[in-house]
Amino acid sequence: MKPVRLPAAATLALPRWALFALGLLYILPGLIGRDPWKNDDAASFGIMWTMAHGSWQDWLWPNIAGLSWPDEGPLAFWLGALGIKLFGWLLGDVLAARVGTIGVFLLGVLSLWYATFHLGRRQDAQPLRLAFGGQPEPDDFGRTLADAAVLIYLGCLGLLLHSHETTPEAMQVAMSAFLLYRTVRYVEKPSLRNAALSGLAIGLLTLARGWITPVFMMLALFACTRFLAQPAIRAVRDLGAMIAIGGLVTALWLAPAQLLEPYHQQPLNAWLGWNWLQLDWPGWSSIKFFFRVGVWFFWPAWPFAAWAVWAWRRQRGVLHIVVPLSFVVMGVLLTLCHPQPEQGQLLVLLPPLAVMAAFGLLTVKRGAINAIDWFSVMALTLCAAVIWVFWIAKLTGWPAQAAKNALKLVPGFRPELGWIAFFVALAATLGWFVLVYWRISRQPAVLWRAVVLSSGGLILIWILLMTLFLPDVNYSKSYASVARQIADKLPPKAGCIETNVGPAQRASFAYYAQLPFAGVEGGRCNLLLLQDSIKLRDDREIDPQHRGKQWVLLWEGRRPADREERFRLYRRAD
Repeated sequence: MKPVRLPAAATLALPRWALFALGLLYILPGLIGRDPWKNDDAASFGIMWTMAHGSWQDWLWPNIAGLSWPDEGPLAFWLGALGIKLFGWLLGDVLAARVGTIGVFLLGVLSLWYATFHLGRRQDAQPLRLAFGGQPEPDDFGRTLADAAVLIYLGCLGLLLHSHETTPEAMQVAMSAFLLYRTVRYVEKPSLRNAALSGLAIGLLTLARGWITPVFMMLALFACTRFLAQPAIRAVRDLGAMIAIGGLVTALWLAPAQLLEPYHQQPLNAWLGWNWLQLDWPGWSSIKFFFRVGVWFFWPAWPFAAWAVWAWRRQRGVLHIVVPLSFVVMGVLLTLCHPQPEQGQLLVLLPPLAVMAAFGLLTVKRGAINAIDWFSVMALTLCAAVIWVFWIAKLTGWPAQAAKNALKLVPGFRPELGWIAFFVALAATLGWFVLVYWRISRQPAVLWRAVVLSSGGLILIWILLMTLFLPDVNYSKSYASVARQIADKLPPKAGCIETNVGPAQRASFAYYAQLPFAGVEGGRCNLLLLQDSIKLRDDREIDPQHRGKQWVLLWEGRRPADREERFRLYRRAD
């Protein structure tokens, strides 16, 4: 017997404008007004900026102002560079590169919504018929489940930061959601057309971040056909068509790159080598990483998803459990087989977990739902209050201890009142109280009531951080000030610059200061920019060719927020 009894009143879908507004409130803060930060976000932007302002060779051989980076795949970088080309004159290069990030996010959310909708309106997912009627219509049921899946997806802690970065990881999770949707459509109606569209998703995912993840996802798709007892010959034929289409899509980059040899380089060997480094036998470190990070990374999806497996355990071969569970199992195996697991690899698990969690909501008891709501209200309201207190403290100096703690992480920073940021944060806070009042006073019976506060509260916290504390974070994580100091010290007609700085620093210096770094093919330069730690001796950290009397110091400096990192600019004496 199915574990679900549900009246039609519980399947009222969110208004489309509300769902759209929620998505914009989620994705726009953290994209507008934020500098490229000192991590993969700045490095990825550097590749996009180099492509947009470089030659055709930069599009085929990704690099950061001359630092080769053909590892992951160029699709996310192409999209960002195209945004700079089209909108850079209007929005500025940084924000223009993030237009693609918005599009990728919307693709992921729409793919997740439609995947859940198609699974939810199937007959094997429908709730039991009520004795006197009143059960929901299949389409209404599917829409409500899709809304719940999107709310759960937006409420996942692990998605928040990664979805706002201009990195291949953000595209990887969107393409994983798209492949999940195409898999649902294929197993619903196996055909060469649906197989070809699944192959397109596989190819795009390969161009986004290598072939390892698509291979595991194809194994998940094939496992679905075996669980559902579909004809093996047809499944193998369609899988071959998917591989062929995916290979053709990938060849759009590799074929011209191999033939034209940009910068006298061929990316295939470097790209394949990087891919193989992402695969190894499962180890204890990977297992510890998965459970230590996954507990909060997948929250709040994983408890509902686990409950869905238990609640539907008696229903053999139901599509809405088989498909997402197959993707989850392969995603877990993919993470465990990574020799150096990272948070970005966990992103592929979020779409299938969100789908499973939506079906888990169907069977959660009312008392558990109320407990989740009260926990969300108390915890998230407390977090928002703490953020407001620290913001007031850093501006006014009261409370003194809070002001000291707020400014300790950004030494030398002078906080100022930004009226636009203040009013946006205030409006978001008032909106949160309106949402809480609606939830408590109306006591809606709709299915997604259990997660609307979790998602809304997380969005509130993000908006507060990206408005009230955005200047602080930019000051702490941006290299803009250091780049301008270096630019002021460059001698006239300086020529090219040799350097050992990291990818994020190189990208920031190239963008903010237009530093003429040596190109992909290298060369002898008269200037040298070194990055090192003040705690280590030069002979232990700096290459021998960059030491000696042939280099004359022109400038030395660092970011005020970093007490260890140091930069030095030299001129060749001879």
